Amino acid sequence: MNKFLKGIIAGLVATIVLSVLMIMKSKMGLMPDVNIIAMLAAKMGGSSVMAWVSHFMIGMIGYGFAYVLVFSKLPFDSVILQGLILGIAGWMGMMIAIMPMMNAGLFGLNLASGVMVPVATLMLHLIFGSVLSLVNYKL
Repeated sequence: MNKFLKGIIAGLVATIVLSVLMIMKSKMGLMPDVNIIAMLAAKMGGSSVMAWVSHFMIGMIGYGFAYVLVFSKLPFDSVILQGLILGIAGWMGMMIAIMPMMNAGLFGLNLASGVMVPVATLMLHLIFGSVLSLVNYKL
């Protein structure tokens, strides 16, 4: 199978896992101010459908290709470690670039959930990266 197709499929699976966790977080009422889909929708003119499409495209294409082109080539024997590093890199990008663009401040610290924002999003990114790397490896 083509390595880019593997990356896209792995990104899709990881994005589904991440999305389920995000929906569970919302259903439990945890950190309602940290709703990336609502934040994306607000920046995109209010369409939650477009926000979900963007979320999946970032996970499948952005992260899938990043893993194949960069993170799978890291000099570690562990695909989990490669995925964790991918997750940390994505989290850093979100905390330093995306959160401020969403008016949430650096590391999302302007949100009501405070320090829980970077902690919870780091956990989600670590899970996402691990799933993506494992699925890519298994394909």
